[in-house]
Amino acid sequence: MDTVIESIAGLGHFALYFGISIALLFAFKILYAFVTPHDEWKLVKEDQNTAAAIGFGGALVGFCIALSGAISNSESVIDFIVWGVIAIIAQLFAFGLLRFTFMPKIVERIVNQEVSAGIMLAAVSIGVGLLNAASMTY
Repeated sequence: MDTVIESIAGLGHFALYFGISIALLFAFKILYAFVTPHDEWKLVKEDQNTAAAIGFGGALVGFCIALSGAISNSESVIDFIVWGVIAIIAQLFAFGLLRFTFMPKIVERIVNQEVSAGIMLAAVSIGVGLLNAASMTY
């Protein structure tokens, strides 16, 4: 019984960090939808646009990777929140970088259901998430 009690001793910290993570994920979803000129939810839910689902899914995964790096390396809850916000900014920057430099027609291509554009967006988002998480070590 002592082993079980010891195992769940950190449950409060888990709940706190997990709850904040869900809130940051929700904030990321809202900000990402605000920054992108196309409506991901409509494209995915109503239009069943595979390219949008792949791109948006990759953005969420990339952000979660960065957020996991923030959790692993933070020294306090405030530190985690600060780095979580930085992760949001980095992921939004990744979309802007892709949209305004490498693939200026990415929005149009995703709306037109070009899966290759969705895959590139997902790859960039996940790649930036990995770099973001790795950069949070100190």
